[in-house]
Amino acid sequence: MQTPHEIIQKYYEYATEGNWDAWCDLFHEDYVMDEQLAGRLTGMDTLRNIMRGFPQAYKVFKNSPKHIMVDGNRGAVVSHISARAMKYPDEPIEAEAMNFFEFQDGKISYMANFHDSKPFAPFLRQLSEG
Repeated sequence: MQTPHEIIQKYYEYATEGNWDAWCDLFHEDYVMDEQLAGRLTGMDTLRNIMRGFPQAYKVFKNSPKHIMVDGNRGAVVSHISARAMKYPDEPIEAEAMNFFEFQDGKISYMANFHDSKPFAPFLRQLSEG
């Protein structure tokens, strides 16, 4: 079983690689996620459906951890997101982010992320345009 620190490292590695199936596999089947832009998410079908759309939503998406802290079954990460929305690749998305994790049975059981939504305007604009 992977340690919380190893799971966190894989979380960012898979996100930057765009390996969304492996990324989803890091989550416990009964996970809860409070996501800054998407709201509260639960259920693996919901998570996998959302992540299937990521390659069409972002031309580039990198989430690079800067500081990782783990205490037992909890962890927190300060990271930097560099992305480009598919429809607006000339408008860079640069944001500092903070993720909080809880772990159960070697998986992420709870996650919340926090960041300024303003840099994600190109992404949000393409969503609103359909």
